[in-house]
Amino acid sequence: MTRRPDDCSLTPVQLAKIRKEAERALREAGALGVLPTPIHDILAVAKVEEVKEDVLNEGFLAKMRHNAGDAIKRALSKVIGLFDAAAGLIFLDQLLMPVKKRFVTLHEAGHGFLPWQRAMYKLVEDCDQALDPQSADLFDREANVFASEVLFQNDAFHHMAADEKFSIWTPIKLAKKFDASLYSSIRQYVSKHDKCCVVLVLNPPELIEGDGFRCTLRRVIASNSFLAAFGEHPWSAVYTPDDELGRFIPVAGRKSSGKRQTALVDRNGDRHDCVAESFTQTHQVFILIHAVKTLGPPPFLLRTA
Repeated sequence: MTRRPDDCSLTPVQLAKIRKEAERALREAGALGVLPTPIHDILAVAKVEEVKEDVLNEGFLAKMRHNAGDAIKRALSKVIGLFDAAAGLIFLDQLLMPVKKRFVTLHEAGHGFLPWQRAMYKLVEDCDQALDPQSADLFDREANVFASEVLFQNDAFHHMAADEKFSIWTPIKLAKKFDASLYSSIRQYVSKHDKCCVVLVLNPPELIEGDGFRCTLRRVIASNSFLAAFGEHPWSAVYTPDDELGRFIPVAGRKSSGKRQTALVDRNGDRHDCVAESFTQTHQVFILIHAVKTLGPPPFLLRTA
């Protein structure tokens, strides 16, 4: 699976710049160390205000576009967030799940808080593609990173996770503290981890004739040390119960498969003993894999798949 540009592909200089702005927002809002991050205080320092009414219909959008003229960043699909730079107003799809709405709100706040962004457009439309780390352009990737850094309090999530044992359950538990989605919490956990680890994000299993199923790969998120050792690992696009990793996918109402042994071959052809652990909340399946040698002898008994 080819790695496309995503939030993690910002250059070190770009990333440091966004992280500095995120910390400034947290400090000015008096929100450093306050969990979950108080969104209304971030909006205040970004000098933007959320309009609570559900007005993102075609008539409203047509009027806003007409008033903005050519200075518009258009959405590629259904608009779920809108930033009116001149008025300092943001409009959100009120049907969004609460955790996603928090992230979209911070994304819009990023457009308003990042000084070089606010002056670029009179009107910014955001859709799911703008939030997708692998399809967003640089403008939206910057706003995504700002939202993520503010939501997870820069390195606070990372430090709290480091104090816990390495497990899929660690980001799941911390997601509640940060009022964040499971996906963004697991992504934060793996992408910033110093261990050699990767998480496969799969679409829900589709039942096929008989007792089988198939799961398609949605996304791969890897730590820097995993990428250094394994490079662009040739992950399968589809998984079934007959596959090595497909057997880890929980089905029949199960949430997790528990920890199981597996192995991966690195970019030099060397075999690494690994541990895989899965979790699902029905919307997606996560398979977290780590190289055993980076954690030392595991304090648990493993069962083979």
